[in-house]
Amino acid sequence: MEKKLRELFKFLTENREFNKKLQEKYYRTILLPYSDTNSKILSLLYHTINTQSRPKIDKVAAFFKLLQLDLDCLLSFNSFVERVSNQKISSFGNLYLGMVNQPGWGEKTAALLTKSIYHIHNGQYNKKLKIWEDVPMKISKNDTIYLPVDRVIIAIFKKMDTNVNWDFKKINQLLQSKFTSQEMEVWDDLWFWGFISQNGTGEERQMIWNENKYWALKESEKDKLSIAKIKSRAIKFLKILNKL
Repeated sequence: MEKKLRELFKFLTENREFNKKLQEKYYRTILLPYSDTNSKILSLLYHTINTQSRPKIDKVAAFFKLLQLDLDCLLSFNSFVERVSNQKISSFGNLYLGMVNQPGWGEKTAALLTKSIYHIHNGQYNKKLKIWEDVPMKISKNDTIYLPVDRVIIAIFKKMDTNVNWDFKKINQLLQSKFTSQEMEVWDDLWFWGFISQNGTGEERQMIWNENKYWALKESEKDKLSIAKIKSRAIKFLKILNKL
């Protein structure tokens, strides 16, 4: 398991460019239509919560109703983290812990929002995407970042070790014990490679290059050369997973 994790991490590190292109296009569609801070963060919040397959509408509505009463908290990273977490220290870990306790939010969506906030402000993406001026550009070694674990990622870990009943908590605990806070963010790319390398659902998932899933991603590049490059990398990814 240890060796396979290191091989996967090396693969993810060497192939960051592919998911980054897709992510940047996604962030552009969410944020660039708006010019003011409140509209940008609200757009990101709505898009993130709607990644849930079955959002609890009543609870989601309660969250946004409460937020509407204190819109000034949206004007900075510090004020937003303090609002959702009741903590004076503004960190990515406190943002996650605050969001996971908000009505309608869960572990995956709280981690997804936290990761997105980091991406938008870490200096690697178009500066026009920035929402706030006070977001750290690096993840402190004392901070905590969580991988947005869903069924795609759980299936990957089941492939590596069928003896563990993998879930959000177990996967994050394992990775956080072996990788630094900054390295944890690299693992976010695992979803992209896992999504385009799986066919089927539930326990019947096959680990196989799935071009149709790649095409289903709105932001993916559809020219033949790009698809050929992605396919070759996906096959390499699968070889790591399938290695005994």
